[in-house]
Amino acid sequence: MNATLTKALTIQSPFDLSNTPLFERWCDAKLKDYPTALGDLVVKVNDPRQLTVAEHAGLLSRLRKANMAVYVSATGDDADRDIPLKLASQLGALDMNHNWLSDDDGLTSLTVVDEGARHNYIPYTDRAIKWHTDGYYNTANQQIQSLNLHCVSPAATGGENRLTDHEMAYMLMRQENPEFIKAFMAPDAMTIPARIDEAGTVARREEKGPVFSVCPNTGNLHMRHTIRERNVIWKDNAITRQAEAFLENLLESDCAYIYQGRLEPGMGLVSTNVLHDRAAFADDETHTRLIYRARYFDRLKGTNLMDVYPELLD
Repeated sequence: MNATLTKALTIQSPFDLSNTPLFERWCDAKLKDYPTALGDLVVKVNDPRQLTVAEHAGLLSRLRKANMAVYVSATGDDADRDIPLKLASQLGALDMNHNWLSDDDGLTSLTVVDEGARHNYIPYTDRAIKWHTDGYYNTANQQIQSLNLHCVSPAATGGENRLTDHEMAYMLMRQENPEFIKAFMAPDAMTIPARIDEAGTVARREEKGPVFSVCPNTGNLHMRHTIRERNVIWKDNAITRQAEAFLENLLESDCAYIYQGRLEPGMGLVSTNVLHDRAAFADDETHTRLIYRARYFDRLKGTNLMDVYPELLD
């Protein structure tokens, strides 16, 4: 699971602030042939439940480069819940996060809900959702390493996503000012307030933690973040405020590493929990947005730092 640099790294990592030469070599390798358009991330697959060798390789190559891939499948508006579940298992994600609002099989059906507990939470409305990574409120030992989405039906209008690789956000922030990274790696950089249920009891306790952290056993970078003002309390010092302001400005810029598009029937996203948002949308009588979301505690197989950059870590 996710851990911070307060624990000793057992592998070299470009995300270690003390290893500038490795970081610079990683930047060169990361930027070589890096995708600059959403179309570069797209892989056509016939049936996500049964990937061919070539389809699997296409998804994995994009995951290794940009931590995400978008698939366009022939399943259309087939609502079979096995589509995202079997796809994830083929990519090595098995340890699903069964959160309190998910369905019995662990999938979350993202659609507008007019009553019940879900009605009180923004993913189940038609409102816009600001930039975030999934599970930013989870405890340190239950961080979301993989996030997949599958579209059964889009809205009549709207519902586009913006996406950006969290490793690219790290790179640009560190190049701007390494102190931004140091601030974001502080164990109390951000605090997620406790969730109080309708009975007035604490349903989820307050959670402090870093934005960026590095797994000591793999060197992988993990990010937990949200721009939802009511959902986060930032550490009250100048450098943390500057780091957050820089990131917010970056995410609202025309940076070439920010992609935008809308999932249509049979399309989906597989990722290592990259930064993303969602535009507001509107359903009508014949178009009701339904997206399946799957979160996993394990990382997609073959996407660890050593898998992607073995020549850097010899």
